[in-house]
Amino acid sequence: MPVILANNVKIYYKLTGQGDPILLVHGHPFDHTMWAPQIASFSTLYQVITPDLRGYGKSGLPKLTRFEDYATDLLALMEALEVDRFHLAGLSQGGQIIMEIFRQAPKRIKSLIFADTFAGMDTPEVKQGRYDTADRLEKEGMDSYSNEVIYKMLKPEHVSSQPEAAAHVLKMMKASSPKGAATALRARAERIDYLKVVLPTINIPTLVIVGRQDEFTPVAKAEELQQNLQNCKLVVIEDAGHLPNLEQPNAFNAAVLDFLKGISNSGSF
Repeated sequence: MPVILANNVKIYYKLTGQGDPILLVHGHPFDHTMWAPQIASFSTLYQVITPDLRGYGKSGLPKLTRFEDYATDLLALMEALEVDRFHLAGLSQGGQIIMEIFRQAPKRIKSLIFADTFAGMDTPEVKQGRYDTADRLEKEGMDSYSNEVIYKMLKPEHVSSQPEAAAHVLKMMKASSPKGAATALRARAERIDYLKVVLPTINIPTLVIVGRQDEFTPVAKAEELQQNLQNCKLVVIEDAGHLPNLEQPNAFNAAVLDFLKGISNSGSF
């Protein structure tokens, strides 16, 4: 994988295909391979850019990281690739990172795709939970945490009925740097309220996708996103949990490609 230096941090990325560029931002605690089914599908029509966020995969991790730094890194990557305007997609934590990217550079974004994410602030309990989990990961490592949360990352039945997807998710989680994952949890706990600050400013075509059985970000959270966006379509992926892009890749890919095709044909959908 190629690498750039962004904000004095090595950021690894994969560039696949040619055409209109789309940047895919992975969730926690994963890496760019989370998007494998999408890379294979989208790259026949688009230039697909899939980075490892700082602290994840092969990318570096500085001592200090704010949540907005993840967005700044990726904007630096797009500058290095000489990509001016692009479509932007993110899942879970990645969805909140693309909200921050839009906040920093709204004129560069052609469309937004939010998957299994939410925009509001954490409750005090959730915020404290992020700090507690960060401490746990630094103390224990990733293995026990990964074995627990796999049943919420995927629809529980899919852990056994979709062994390839489950193995992929477990491999990504267990390979993650405990320090990188902990740093992200603490940074995410201190993020701004994108529901109030960013969503009212979004006026470009937007797609919201969610797995019907997502426990981390239930359908109600996706509906909240849709209700607070001006030009938004909501797609619920049946028989999927928090990672519909891996659990139901055909349905997920079709939703994204239909959305992008609608934009290219009419500027909306």
